[in-house]
Amino acid sequence: MENRRESCRIPQTMLIVDDDFINRSILENLFSPYYRIEDAENGKEGLEKILLDPDRLCAVLLDVVMPEMDGIEVLRRLNERGLTERIPVFLITAEASDSVMREGYQLGVMDVIGKPVVPYVVLRRVQSVVELFRARERLSNVVELQQSELLEKARQIVELNQGMIEALAAAIEFRNGESGEHVRRIHDITRYILLCTEMGKGFSQEDVDNIALAAIMHDVGKIAIPDAILNKPGRLTPEEFQVMKTHTVQGEKLLETIPQLRESGAYEYACDIARHHHERWDGRGYPDGLRGDEISVWAQVVSLADVYDALTSKRVYKNAFSAEKALEMIQNGECGVFNPRLLSCFMEAEPEIRKMYEK
Repeated sequence: MENRRESCRIPQTMLIVDDDFINRSILENLFSPYYRIEDAENGKEGLEKILLDPDRLCAVLLDVVMPEMDGIEVLRRLNERGLTERIPVFLITAEASDSVMREGYQLGVMDVIGKPVVPYVVLRRVQSVVELFRARERLSNVVELQQSELLEKARQIVELNQGMIEALAAAIEFRNGESGEHVRRIHDITRYILLCTEMGKGFSQEDVDNIALAAIMHDVGKIAIPDAILNKPGRLTPEEFQVMKTHTVQGEKLLETIPQLRESGAYEYACDIARHHHERWDGRGYPDGLRGDEISVWAQVVSLADVYDALTSKRVYKNAFSAEKALEMIQNGECGVFNPRLLSCFMEAEPEIRKMYEK
């Protein structure tokens, strides 16, 4: 089955272009046992047949002196289109002067064979080149197939890595009494804001995808927080809150210990987001008290996405607020101070973000 598919890909047709019927007949009788034969009576007709479907041709045997369009002009047209690199062209001509040979080779002809032809010589010279082109085509097909397989394996590895990251983050959410949907929503909200608002200006599609993946890992440091604090239904004491705040630094340290993650484009974003998603625009966040643009854009976006989702979701220590109430609390500064430009972009995007909760 594979051999049949391969033979379909390898061109099988030889085109003979010569204004002399006898010359065409001699060449057709010589090559017809090995190839499908087409012919043309002049250069213009030959060029039209070549351009009709170049990929079907394994070789072109081309006379030089012909009416309508000579062989050198045909070569020029083929060379302009890059076809002499794909199809082996042979000049078979009685006009084998030095100038013709020089221009023919400059235009990409594979060989210049003088008339009258010696059958076993022309057969061997043409077939050797045709087989070389076929071998190159087979190798190209193999390389293309291998590249396709490698790309598919790479895609599977990326999906596996993303799945493992999501599983780790979801496991932490389960431990925190959540369903695991929190990290998926943070991913989606972050991605939407960066793709659909001015906050994503300057980021490529790959950057956005890496940041959204990194957002999933924003709370991995909670794995180091004791259950009694993590799942406490009431208000944390000052001492307990100090412990809870360490999940930012612990998250960064955890991510730094995963060697495979270092190879990911999400790594730098993930470490920064894990450490700084509780920083605030006015410098009153933690752990480093960063202020304003000292906080990376991606950490700012994840921070606001995290607050919005926390407000609109039920937690062990509170019931869910309505989207309207959550927006009011965010705008009034009840949940910390955010970048005014980010707030404007978020308010613009919020109607679409709200739809994510209806799925």
